Amino acid sequence: MKAAVQPSSSLAQAYSEVRAHSVALAAPLSAEDAGVQSMPDASPAKWHLAHTSWFFETVILSRVAGYKPFDPRFAFLFNSYYEALGPRHPRPKRGLITRPTLDEVLAYRAHVDRGMSAAFDDDSQREAILLGLHHEQQHQELILTDIKHAFFSNPLLPAYRNGAPLPQPATPLDGISLPGGVSLIGDDGAGFAFDNESPRHQVLLRPFRIASRPVTNGEYRAFIEDGGYRRAEFWLSDGWTRIQEEGWEAPLYWLRDDDGSESVFTLSGVQPLDPNAPVEHVSFFEAAAYAAWAKARLPTEFEWETASPLFDHGQVWEWTRSSYDPYPGFKAFEGVAQEYNGKFMVGQLVLRGGSVATPPGHIRSTYRNFFPPAARWQFSGIRLAEDI
Repeated sequence: MKAAVQPSSSLAQAYSEVRAHSVALAAPLSAEDAGVQSMPDASPAKWHLAHTSWFFETVILSRVAGYKPFDPRFAFLFNSYYEALGPRHPRPKRGLITRPTLDEVLAYRAHVDRGMSAAFDDDSQREAILLGLHHEQQHQELILTDIKHAFFSNPLLPAYRNGAPLPQPATPLDGISLPGGVSLIGDDGAGFAFDNESPRHQVLLRPFRIASRPVTNGEYRAFIEDGGYRRAEFWLSDGWTRIQEEGWEAPLYWLRDDDGSESVFTLSGVQPLDPNAPVEHVSFFEAAAYAAWAKARLPTEFEWETASPLFDHGQVWEWTRSSYDPYPGFKAFEGVAQEYNGKFMVGQLVLRGGSVATPPGHIRSTYRNFFPPAARWQFSGIRLAEDI
């Protein structure tokens, strides 16, 4: 699938490709799979397919003359968090929406797609359509992260797709040193960006060193074997409380077989743990504890962005030590999209880089993902940094 914002693609073509990719991601799922919700933070795949259609219907098609909603009741079922658009079904209960059926949701998508054909020639709608495409790409990633958690919650540990992941080669761990100084951070206006990536501004950095690659499973295993989950000196207070309350002993999806061998649950089912692959599905608390054990620290998001042209990224989202705050001079999107990012700027940490679940064309160095520090169901990993 091409990116939603490639200059060589027409807006209609980009729309068609993004929408088709969502349906393709859901294709391996049965109707039962698509309706399950394994925890309040996750949503059924069917809900993601409907919500992304609701976004185009509500934000764009409501302004197109002659458009008739597929079903006016869907405005309540598939609104996510937009207070200005009225009441909505509670997020923790999305798995109870057995009706409409998956087939009806797919018919809803087709209805919205037909309606959108009248919107592409309206230049006043272009920015809203681009936002809708990037919004849908965010939900494409969530389809994968959420179904992975749902399948892990199933005692059969079913596979979403066939084929084992390819083993990763051992890669040397090098340090990339930067002298610090004034660095420009944020979107430069060359393409689409979310409002939280702006405005571009200067930050002052001290000299630092950042790792050339993320921490691997094998390196993280050494932390576990050294008693990392039993030694309070490495943990932030809230993290230590969390691992005691929830019994964390390893990253989410790590398994230990009866014979003591380790395996990991993947979208391809249970697979041998690859020591050279990046560790994933760790919380900020675990990332910070590992960094303390390794006598290092997590980079700030500004260090990460400044150094990002010097290393590869995109295998795991990488926790930073930066809280999710507005940039100086931040202005939210206008209109309905005003609620898109700004109101979540409290109590969350920034992740950078993208992951194997991020759709093609949706990764950029200024992208600011954000989650609460205890979140583990995302493909989140660790890159170390240190002062020099």
